[in-house]
Amino acid sequence: MIFALPLYDDNPIRRTPVVTYVLIGMCIGAFLWELGQHQDVVAYQYGMIPAVLFGYVELPRALQPIPPWATIFTSMFLHGGWLHLGGNMLFLWIFGNNIEDVLGRARYLILYLGSGVAAAMAQALVDKLSQVPMLGASGAIAGVLGAYLVTYPRANVHCFVWIVIFFWIVTVPAWILLGLWFAGQLLSGLETEHGAPGVAFWAHVGGFTSGIVLYMILRPWRVELLQAQKTPMFASASPTALSGRRTFHSGSVPESGRGYRPGPGPWG
Repeated sequence: MIFALPLYDDNPIRRTPVVTYVLIGMCIGAFLWELGQHQDVVAYQYGMIPAVLFGYVELPRALQPIPPWATIFTSMFLHGGWLHLGGNMLFLWIFGNNIEDVLGRARYLILYLGSGVAAAMAQALVDKLSQVPMLGASGAIAGVLGAYLVTYPRANVHCFVWIVIFFWIVTVPAWILLGLWFAGQLLSGLETEHGAPGVAFWAHVGGFTSGIVLYMILRPWRVELLQAQKTPMFASASPTALSGRRTFHSGSVPESGRGYRPGPGPWG
């Protein structure tokens, strides 16, 4: 059995990722609220249902407290379980802070929400008659991953790797980690039957590709694409190395050198 879990990257940040923290807090808060409700009812009330969105099916009034178009946004903050929430928030924590750092808070929020909308529409357009609610921030987070890939493809992500009874911390280049992730989502989407419940693979594909496009539009011209490698790839250490490492700022390594700082203005 092989298991790998990303832990943190080697990219420093220059300022506190406030928007990333707020998004994580909103998702956790929404999930805690879900736990006090009937989760199946919440999924139909606030999840994005393609057949309802396009008008093929009409839900009872009790299951439609908001307009169908609004569920595109509410669905981004709901999750189907602790693992679903934890996996999404871990990826947002690792990769979101760097993209917020280079884009600035306003543009980062536009990228996040725009990718989430594109992800929901991609999933809906693939199967317009589906009556399965779509929940989760993974489509929006996929947009952040796409932006990270074109900016820091050679950055190393420190992953916890478990093979049977052996454990390591291994640095894996982002282009391998994120490239394999995207390929897996694409292949899984092609293999999944329409209308089948489960992972919304096309939302991940749509979010990832739209995130790259939006990032190219929103990116300040001074921010370089395909930035250089900072640490050795595929270096490994025992898990005990974590206890002795320095305290990192927001899940990243300590600062090294000067980085881009957005200037004052409405986007900052």
